[in-house]
Amino acid sequence: MGTFLTLPVELIADVLSELDLDSLIIISYLSRRLHDIVSDPSLNPWRKPILRSLRSSQIEGSSGSLKHLSVRRIVPRHNWIEILSLASPSFILLDATLPNLRSEEWEECFNRRFLPGWRKWHKEGSWKATYLEVLHRVYHRSRTSCTSDESWTKYIVLNRNGTANELEGSSRGFNPLAIFNEMKLQNNLMHLETRIRLVVELTDVRIIALGTLDRPRSTLTVNPNAHTFLHPPGIDDLQAPRNNRVVTDHGVYPLGPNLADYPGVSPPSIDFSHMTHPLPVSSHANYPWYTPGGGDKRWLGSGEVEEEGLKWVGGLMIITQILMPKTHELGGDWLPLQDLDLVVGSGRQQYASLGWSDLWAIAPWMEERISNKIDGPGLGI
Repeated sequence: MGTFLTLPVELIADVLSELDLDSLIIISYLSRRLHDIVSDPSLNPWRKPILRSLRSSQIEGSSGSLKHLSVRRIVPRHNWIEILSLASPSFILLDATLPNLRSEEWEECFNRRFLPGWRKWHKEGSWKATYLEVLHRVYHRSRTSCTSDESWTKYIVLNRNGTANELEGSSRGFNPLAIFNEMKLQNNLMHLETRIRLVVELTDVRIIALGTLDRPRSTLTVNPNAHTFLHPPGIDDLQAPRNNRVVTDHGVYPLGPNLADYPGVSPPSIDFSHMTHPLPVSSHANYPWYTPGGGDKRWLGSGEVEEEGLKWVGGLMIITQILMPKTHELGGDWLPLQDLDLVVGSGRQQYASLGWSDLWAIAPWMEERISNKIDGPGLGI
């Protein structure tokens, strides 16, 4: 122990960050030097064990270490921004002892956890009150069929002519498959199978896109914005270094600009920052870049085509689905995390509104590519 304590504080902090949360708490009281190191906000060996605990499926059944971490003065307060952004609603509302944070810190927690459109719930109260109120709404809706707090559910449709509509349907019995089938009927596309893609998953909701794929005889029915939404422009160009790519059964995809060998100045077409407001879950941590692990299934093809050489045709419907306790269970005899598995079955019946500000947050590159934003049905002016 004596030799270990003579090492540089940065190295000691790195070693301590590999411990589990219970062990780190115990070791932090073994000596004054260790106590000072773990208490230093700039070193912060707590972040890694906290993230490991948050990503564990056993968080609700774990020990009280994470639940009551706020009572320990040795834990820097900014770690709670991470916890309040990623922990489950039941853990925060029912188990955790909440810390005393400043108003701007509660606002940061809100912005990292929820879609921008949900700021509408912030009235005159504090950001802590707004955060907890919205979290209560999410927790309630994820366990019931109640829609009293949101009678109408908004969604966005990307049209093949470059425009987009923000539409809405009654929240009671909101059925994206039925709505999209009506869209297909109006566009003479009922003979095509509905294809569904998981775009990105957040702590409480996931963004889903419904569209159709075909081998069109002309470009008139092709929807370039549907492809651009799922394939951010430039990411398919494979301009990232070889060590910064991943090979899958469907293609070779770049992981993003965070590795050490990535060029200091990247071409503007692939200069995408990882999304942080809101913050994706670990299965989509690299979004809008590709995240290995099997949860990111946006890209079942490369270049301008999808799987089997198909292209997106007709409109693309974008919705927000509330995550429920059974959402991640297989919904039937189909491939997981794509197509009908995303919208059919238990735990896939609750939806929330998706507006323009939410679309710009999850796909900022689309703002300049949509030629006309239309509120409601119609072609716009």
